[in-house]
Amino acid sequence: MRIRLDIAYDGTLLRGWARQPGLRTVQGELETALQRVLGGDPRLVVAGRTDAGVHATGQVAHLDLDETQAARLLGTTRRTAVADPVGQLARRLRGALGGESDVTVIRSSTAPAGFDARFSAVWRRYEYRVADEVAGYDPLQRHRTTTVPAVLDVERMDAAARSLTGLHDFAAYCKPRDEATTIRTLLEFDWQRDRDRVLVAHIRADAFCHSMVRALVGACVAVGQGRLEVEDAARLRDEGQRTSAFKVLAARGLTLTEVGYPADELLASRAEQTRARRTPA
Repeated sequence: MRIRLDIAYDGTLLRGWARQPGLRTVQGELETALQRVLGGDPRLVVAGRTDAGVHATGQVAHLDLDETQAARLLGTTRRTAVADPVGQLARRLRGALGGESDVTVIRSSTAPAGFDARFSAVWRRYEYRVADEVAGYDPLQRHRTTTVPAVLDVERMDAAARSLTGLHDFAAYCKPRDEATTIRTLLEFDWQRDRDRVLVAHIRADAFCHSMVRALVGACVAVGQGRLEVEDAARLRDEGQRTSAFKVLAARGLTLTEVGYPADELLASRAEQTRARRTPA
């Protein structure tokens, strides 16, 4: 029995998604709560492993239940069954996580056949917030906004962002990992100011390699400051080498907002396709 969990968290005091001995992580908090509710040794598979300090409003994970856990969830070990026990799991987990927790389960549902939270996903969407001197510093937003002490040109930043879209090797914008491809399809990337004049990047890709979003944002901020030209963002990408021409910005400004999946009948084939190593077109 496979369960889908939709998750949100404030990453400020968390050491990222992945469980690590002795550290508070999103996976660790959730799996501990699941163990309290369902027993056994629950293990989550997530759509995208976020780094320390990164937030999420639209994270997705799945959980496979063994027979004992499924029986406990469905109420077959109780005198009376619970109405919609799968849907009620989210409420029970919120109780196990505790009031005012920085991690929550928004909803729980039975996963359709072929669903894999990681490999069935067709895209991930992130948002990055930057407060420059135009927006000013808001202490109430400091945990989800990066402050840059300059006046940034949003039009130049937007032009640079849009020049980066498409299928490319983003090695220049990724921290290298052994045997991991850096070829990605960047589907959307744009900048605009919100009603508080904070600069907000919206970025969507089939997947992201390690530190890719924060590096892309850093390059655009350098363009907005006038330290790089608009065309330099794509030029540096095409050179394919890590560079010190821009900073990788802090994790605090980054939020995973949504994960996209295909129609139910395409979930299994998408998962199989994604497992195959990406190669250049």
